Amino acid sequence: MLELKDICKVYNPGSVNEMCLFDKFNLTVDQGSFVSIVGSNGSGKTSMLNIICGSIPIDSGEVRISGKNMNGKKDFERYRTIGRVYQNPSMGTCPHMTILENMSLADNKGKSFGLSHGINGKRIAFYQEQLAILGLGLENKLDVLVGALSGGQRQAVSLIMATMTPLDFLILDEHTAALDPKTAELIMELTGKIVKEKHLTTMMVTHNLRYAAEYGDRLIMMDKGRIVLDKAGAEKDATSVEDILHLFNTISIECGN
Repeated sequence: MLELKDICKVYNPGSVNEMCLFDKFNLTVDQGSFVSIVGSNGSGKTSMLNIICGSIPIDSGEVRISGKNMNGKKDFERYRTIGRVYQNPSMGTCPHMTILENMSLADNKGKSFGLSHGINGKRIAFYQEQLAILGLGLENKLDVLVGALSGGQRQAVSLIMATMTPLDFLILDEHTAALDPKTAELIMELTGKIVKEKHLTTMMVTHNLRYAAEYGDRLIMMDKGRIVLDKAGAEKDATSVEDILHLFNTISIECGN
């Protein structure tokens, strides 16, 4: 379970550009839930993810994961049980290393490193099994540099790498935004399959309203650091793209856009 309790975050405090994004913001995400998050630029979506991951400090409040207070924990400490796939396919992988080397790095996340070999030959078959899930033939290209892959292939590898080790949360930060429509569809199908098979608690930020409507069991819309729509279960299933777009446009008109 994730709990954000009374989160306050002010950017550029004391300056003419001071902006209070979160003022006693609260959110609870249950274990096993798949939450789709939408909202305009500046609504606080990615900032919320960064706060959960520890990339942005908060001014007050608590971030609790599985009952543990994460305040003061560094981002690398939180990432031991958090997987994250970014918008940019080049992030989350090492381009100058092979697929095998990247998979080995992900496999050893959170473990101590010594002077032993970085690649365990006994794990290669497991890596191939994981890559075979993608249906892209990458299980037969372990010696290929990740930098030589297409954007969609790299994003698919990032998705597998992010979910290889036991996780408390999977964070998807607009992970299809930089892909062409066909590849984005493939990545979303893979996302749904992996989340379901591994029973992952997932938070997905997306600008694609159809993905937000079709995927997950809970839908949240944010605006100016607030939650303005929160539907789960049957209510979420009954929410159409048109419903989301109508609220989105209503908020934009109220803001003068």
